Amino acid sequence: MTAAAIPAPSPATTGEQPGVRLARSRRNAELSLLLVAMVLVAAYGAMVEAKVLDTVTADFWMPAAALTAVFLGLHLVIRFLAPFADPALLPAVALLNGIGVGFLRRLDLGSAAPAEREDLAIFAGTGGRQLAWTLASVVLAAGLLALMRDHRSVSRYAYTLGLAGIVLVMIPAVLPSRFSEINGAKLWIRVGGFSIQPGEFAKLALLVFFAYYLVRKREVLSLASRRFLGIDFPRGRDLGPVVVVWLISVLVLVFEKDLGTSLLYFGMFVVTLYIATERVSWLLIGLVLFFGGVYLAYVLGDLVGGPFANFYLRAQIWLDPFADPYNDGYQLVQGLLALGTGGMFGAGPGGGQPGLLPEVQNDFIFAGIGEEIGLFGLSALLVVYLLIVERGLRAALAVRDSFGKLLAGGLAFTLGLQVFVIVGGISKLIPLTGQTTPFLSAGGSSLMANWLLIAVLLRISDGARRPVTGGGGKAARPSGGPPEQLHGAPTEVIRP
Repeated sequence: MTAAAIPAPSPATTGEQPGVRLARSRRNAELSLLLVAMVLVAAYGAMVEAKVLDTVTADFWMPAAALTAVFLGLHLVIRFLAPFADPALLPAVALLNGIGVGFLRRLDLGSAAPAEREDLAIFAGTGGRQLAWTLASVVLAAGLLALMRDHRSVSRYAYTLGLAGIVLVMIPAVLPSRFSEINGAKLWIRVGGFSIQPGEFAKLALLVFFAYYLVRKREVLSLASRRFLGIDFPRGRDLGPVVVVWLISVLVLVFEKDLGTSLLYFGMFVVTLYIATERVSWLLIGLVLFFGGVYLAYVLGDLVGGPFANFYLRAQIWLDPFADPYNDGYQLVQGLLALGTGGMFGAGPGGGQPGLLPEVQNDFIFAGIGEEIGLFGLSALLVVYLLIVERGLRAALAVRDSFGKLLAGGLAFTLGLQVFVIVGGISKLIPLTGQTTPFLSAGGSSLMANWLLIAVLLRISDGARRPVTGGGGKAARPSGGPPEQLHGAPTEVIRP
């Protein structure tokens, strides 16, 4: 064989990694999308004023300008601290947050005296408080990005966070109703004029623990004992963790009187378990356990009452809200009427009657907005939520360590599940829940917790999108991160 016929050594035969084109940070794309989102928020505010005030004031742009300044500040933080983060996450969340602030200000304009509407300050009322909470939440998210330079570092505190999450979940259940109950659900801690929903922060702490625990135990949990109908089911001895989380979720359902919170905690554990083991059997077992527990609670509520009575009443309202449309079923009936009145295109921003909806600023904000922007507008909002979830799952697929995969996947699914239980409740798909619509509903607890969730996703996506190789063909590491996963497993490298 001549020298010309001898093939050149490939990177695989020499042990060298092939060169990888340097990834672009896409921060300019993020900036462009963010500015477009803020233009939409400003346009929404102008249309609200035109409908409610019959004029557009000279200050209509001020809430949008304040939001733009806040989000541009976070954009600069991302540009320097997480330059390879997903460019679509911040604009999508900013759009939802801006629409939420705009709608809450629309409620303030509608409830104010006609002579005071044009002079309503941007930080006045529920919309003003939400604007202030947005500022605090974005600053908190920026602080988390500055402190957590590598998402793997948080796994050092997994057991501490797990314990803290359980404590936060249980505090409202053991408090007297006057300190924790609102609209029948015990999800709050209320002291004087201050209130906080600890479960919003508990979900983040528990997800870190779930991800860490399942990375360490996934090999054991992946073992199958028998195959039934083409599905490998786990060994009986490995059902312990699922049963424990199931019992906790049932206790939440019974003593905190909220189906949505119970479903959220159990669902995020089962889905994280499925991501870790890739076994459909865990999903089937989770569905059987959860719906079995819900049905048992419903039957006991009918026969025994006591702590099961509240869930039984909510289930009865769900089955037939028009049986008592002026009392127990009033909220759900008004929500359904609002959605029906909105039709395909809605009454226009500011053209509805959201004041007829109880708790429209919290639980039923999706129905209030739906009356004014219609089915098309609501579908657009759901697509934005879907985009956030999809980008979170994409970060989970691309990140090179198992802990990051489980954490990002769990965070993305949790956000999507929370939207599902809210939209399912107001549309009568499932019984009503006490959950808030992420980034839309009024409330500092929900807003802060969900912005922290987005900050973690930004950090994970930054690690996932960084170039795999650096100069000289050596594997690059995320800035500030150790060469191996903190849970002891070797780092998984995605080769081109």
